[in-house]
Amino acid sequence: MGIESEVPESGGGIRRRNCVCTKDDFLPEESFKSWGNYANALRQTPTRLIERALTRSSDEAELEAKSRSHHEMKKTLTWWDLIWFGMGAVIGAGIFVLTGLEASQDAGPAVVLSYAVSGVSALLSVFCYTEFAVEIPVAGGSFAYLRVELGDFVAFIAAGNILLEYVIGGAAVARSWTSYFATLLNFKSDKFLITAHGLAKGYNQLDPIAVAVCFIICIIAIRSTKGSSRLNYVASIIHIVVIVFIIICGLIKADTKNYTPFTPFGARGIFKASAVLFFAYVGFDAVSTMAEETKDPARDIPIGLVGSMVITTTVYCLLAITLCLMQPYQSIDPHAPFSVAFKAVGWSWAQYIVAAGALKGMTSVLLVGAVGQARYLTHIARTHMMPPWFSYVDEKTGTPVNATAVMMSATAIIAFFTKLEILSNLLSISTLFIFMLVALALLVRRYYVSGVTTDANRNKLIICLLLILGSSIATAAYWGLSEKGWIAYCFTLPIWFSATAGICIFIPQARNPKLWGVPLVPWLPSLSIAINIFLLGSIDKDSFIRFAGWTGFLLAYYFFFGLHASYDTAKEFEKSKGWKNNIEEGNGTSNVVVSKDVPIAPVASGN
Repeated sequence: MGIESEVPESGGGIRRRNCVCTKDDFLPEESFKSWGNYANALRQTPTRLIERALTRSSDEAELEAKSRSHHEMKKTLTWWDLIWFGMGAVIGAGIFVLTGLEASQDAGPAVVLSYAVSGVSALLSVFCYTEFAVEIPVAGGSFAYLRVELGDFVAFIAAGNILLEYVIGGAAVARSWTSYFATLLNFKSDKFLITAHGLAKGYNQLDPIAVAVCFIICIIAIRSTKGSSRLNYVASIIHIVVIVFIIICGLIKADTKNYTPFTPFGARGIFKASAVLFFAYVGFDAVSTMAEETKDPARDIPIGLVGSMVITTTVYCLLAITLCLMQPYQSIDPHAPFSVAFKAVGWSWAQYIVAAGALKGMTSVLLVGAVGQARYLTHIARTHMMPPWFSYVDEKTGTPVNATAVMMSATAIIAFFTKLEILSNLLSISTLFIFMLVALALLVRRYYVSGVTTDANRNKLIICLLLILGSSIATAAYWGLSEKGWIAYCFTLPIWFSATAGICIFIPQARNPKLWGVPLVPWLPSLSIAINIFLLGSIDKDSFIRFAGWTGFLLAYYFFFGLHASYDTAKEFEKSKGWKNNIEEGNGTSNVVVSKDVPIAPVASGN
């Protein structure tokens, strides 16, 4: 959908043209006005890259960017809506599909501990998100937060992985939707898949139903955010009723003998399963992208995010316990675990209730994902790192129409070709990587403010952060490489503890949150960094290769397009505000500080 524009007629009137796209909708910046300009921009790539790599945005700049969407998003959501959005975003394909896979192959009955570890990691990340979402209530979510604290370049790499996370997550859920739909109709789970023998294995089972589901979800998401909230609310209530049914009826058929042995694969199996099961928690960050549409962000966002995550983690652990008490872990079906478990205990009729509940849950996940991913892309496009055509918000619906349609189209294409097993591991890498960066950004936000933090304290912070990252990476690497060793942990864990304590004791906080603050800083975000990196160390090599390939593509796009578009936009923003350069020691880029507590800097400021 093109942005509406007005063109004068020869008679002096104005005629409207709709759904027409021009080059300026995609590349309106000065660097792309002509081939000569573009060639000149490419020659300046090293200089521009250094400046953007050192660039940190400001809270004001992110809020100001909302004006580039032509119309405001409507403030219609409360904490009640956000709790249901949070549960709707998370409780879906992960619990109904991956539980059986990980219980039977990696964790056994101890899969409940895997869910608990993933849940703790997700909850720590939730706390980090809440402070940012309250202080910077824009649709950009973690992209906007990282842009403010870690800079333009890091934010772009994270942005690409955020978009990948949502596309892959939606595709995985859409394919699972088809499998459970077949089960509901009493067919095998692969009944509606079409095998294309000419394609590579893992990409040769085509899923047209997943494409149709994505299309329907797209239409609903475009029409209204409040309408999407109401539909999600109804679907989530039905979903919770089914989950309660599964837990109660499953425990009636429980046999405690099935819990022996509890940890057949040991601690390594628990953490390996936890890394994969993190997929089951993906989606809560979509709630933070709705801050721009929330009536009272300071109250509603913390309640909505933390409340939905606590409820979700509790539900997951109860479902995992129930499944493993119903069947020996060796007998659990990896594709439709709960349906087969009820059939195994003689309640075949219950599989239809389970399938219906799973479909309701996955529909909610798809819907909330469609809403969240469009808002991420909208805010990224506002910065011109992606074409500004994606940032258009429709005046009538108050929703980002173009971004929603494009993202759901990409989701449908991936869902059409790719198997769930391939999608889930790659999704976990992107998600854990982003959550680690958000926790790191929170530490930077609290302990570093340009013009307030002294050079000595800044250097101490850098050293402590490098030690936290380094010790966390070393711990994860040693865990992955040494199956029985423990000596290295005697060094890496004390280093992590000492570095975190160093921040707490020797570096004063430079910024206090105005409305809502994460508790136990720096310990909570530092622990979040460590856990997320540790879980990354349990993911398979092939997934990291795919992740590296995607990151390479992002870098190529950034060097040829995103860098120059965002550079021009930053300069225009700085010029429109009338800011003058004030060279900061050590970098030579512009910097403006208006108050002691909150630096109001142009997008192109270097900090």
